[in-house]
Amino acid sequence: MRRLLALLTLAVALIPAATAATAAAAEPRVSLPDIEDEIMCVQCGTALNVSQAPSADRERAFIRRRIAEGMTKDEIKAALVAEYGRNVLGTPDSRGFDAANWLVPAILALVAAGAVLTTARRWKRAGAARHADGFTSDGDGAAGGKDGRPLTPEEARRLERDMAGYDL
Repeated sequence: MRRLLALLTLAVALIPAATAATAAAAEPRVSLPDIEDEIMCVQCGTALNVSQAPSADRERAFIRRRIAEGMTKDEIKAALVAEYGRNVLGTPDSRGFDAANWLVPAILALVAAGAVLTTARRWKRAGAARHADGFTSDGDGAAGGKDGRPLTPEEARRLERDMAGYDL
């Protein structure tokens, strides 16, 4: 009985340590290149991974210190926001007015796709209607009229006269 109680006590004591070790192993270690492309240089407003400004070097040093402290990517981003302000992040906030930065391009893309589909359907219907309306050839090269009937001799002469003015 004492052995069972000792084993249970030992198991309960080891569970938090095992959970912490598993959580630490599951979370990948962050690196400077991993976070650098998501952070902006506060001086020039470009991505930190391409900026050569002196303030970018200070931000990189700040990130390296936080990595050495064992902070996660989210913790480092929070520390950067606390140090440099919200503009240091390369992505807009997902709440409030900044949500429009995410939503407007998506909505515009959907509207554009809908417009393309609508236009394509109209063109397809117009082409089918043109064939159904009798824009055909009667086999000897003379075009048929809009209502499907052959051209009258007067219409054929007028067409030939009009076409002669073009160098085809």
